[in-house]
Amino acid sequence: MSEPLITSAEVPVLEKKILLVEDEAVFAKAVKKHLERAGYKVFLAGDLEIARREFNEHAPDLILLDMRLPDGSGLDLLTEVKSSNANIAVLVMSAYGELEDAVSAMKLGASDYLKKPIDLDELLLNVEKVFDKNELTQKLTYSVKREQHATETVEFLGECKKINDVRGQVERISKLSQSGSIIPPTVLILGETGAGKDVVARLLHATSSRYEKPFVHVDCASLPKDLIESELFGHEKGAFTNAHVARTGLIEAAEDGVLFLDEIGELPLDLQSKLLAVLERRTLRKVGTTQERPVAAWIIAATNRDIETLAEKGEFRQDLYYRLNVISLSMPALRERDDDILLLANHFAAQTSRRYGLEFEGFTDEASDVLQDYAWPGNVREMKHLIERAVLLNGSGLLDADILGLDKKESVKASENEMNEDLTLGEAELHLIKQALERTNRNVSKASRELGITRMALRYRIKKYNL
Repeated sequence: MSEPLITSAEVPVLEKKILLVEDEAVFAKAVKKHLERAGYKVFLAGDLEIARREFNEHAPDLILLDMRLPDGSGLDLLTEVKSSNANIAVLVMSAYGELEDAVSAMKLGASDYLKKPIDLDELLLNVEKVFDKNELTQKLTYSVKREQHATETVEFLGECKKINDVRGQVERISKLSQSGSIIPPTVLILGETGAGKDVVARLLHATSSRYEKPFVHVDCASLPKDLIESELFGHEKGAFTNAHVARTGLIEAAEDGVLFLDEIGELPLDLQSKLLAVLERRTLRKVGTTQERPVAAWIIAATNRDIETLAEKGEFRQDLYYRLNVISLSMPALRERDDDILLLANHFAAQTSRRYGLEFEGFTDEASDVLQDYAWPGNVREMKHLIERAVLLNGSGLLDADILGLDKKESVKASENEMNEDLTLGEAELHLIKQALERTNRNVSKASRELGITRMALRYRIKKYNL
């Protein structure tokens, strides 16, 4: 029996603190009451002296600031708080004839200004917009830093001809993407699960003019079916049940960076038409609105499925396939990279030994033979996990064949279980999943680890193939 879903109403949210600096007592009390009904904690200050004290004591997330106060100008307080915390949000409230003060406040870093008299619902809406914008900015800043760090540590290893061909294609595409004013052509990366499609996508991002912009990775296979449209396109407040606040979708969150749509072949047909519209018109509409928003992200897609055949069968939109397949890259399976197997194995072993402070002296001859003979159904991802486990279990010295845990019968590529060269990608996937389930006695967790995919992704394929 599956666990009950947690609704957004059940998720604890930290209470946002607002400092209201306003000398009109009646108006201030009305604003405080209205904002507290919406779930905010509000502190009042009728002059600059009290405002400074409240600011230092409570560290508010937002300041609602009147321009004309009994003991001075709100601009003075704005200057002070911005010097101590440049990221704090300030909404300025100005009366008729104070437009110059409002303009000066914007130059000093205010988020926006509201003209008195102010409707309380309009004020609440603007407060929510400021918090939404700040939250998105923080997420994107973190995303950029995280992805920059990830790009610095990701290495595209391999010296075989097929990998060098891919490396050359990446370099050529990168030259097309050097102009920041032009959106590069869509790229479709093909290859089996675990072959390194995400590494190629990150390399394209790192070598383009967008390397300092966000890299948003979307796994289309793992998005919940009932929320996938909202996750991708975003939604407005009240668009559906439990849509208590507006939400920015992943496409919009990519801004003018890179949107990587992994496992695009799993995207439901009804959303494929919406994605096609985004690619063709370069705009999107959030769920619950008719307003169009511009899309400047460079879109890179990847799949382990034969979507050309799916398109011919009507299981994937042909027009979307053609739109995605402007430039295509094909990542070879690890079993097709004989010259790279030991290179990668030594790299992952050395990497793990450095991380955990363990000794690694290499592989025995028998272990090297087993590594090269094994079919690697989970590709590079499977190898990385297997080698890491072996190094941790071994602790020091040479790694032998036994510590790798690869059954010799399974490792022979030319065995009777080897896949026919004429199999389609889908048939090969089915074959590998069947073998993994048989080897693990249908232990989904263990089988997913062997294949180098998530349990959710494996469960989806078990259902898809009626296994």
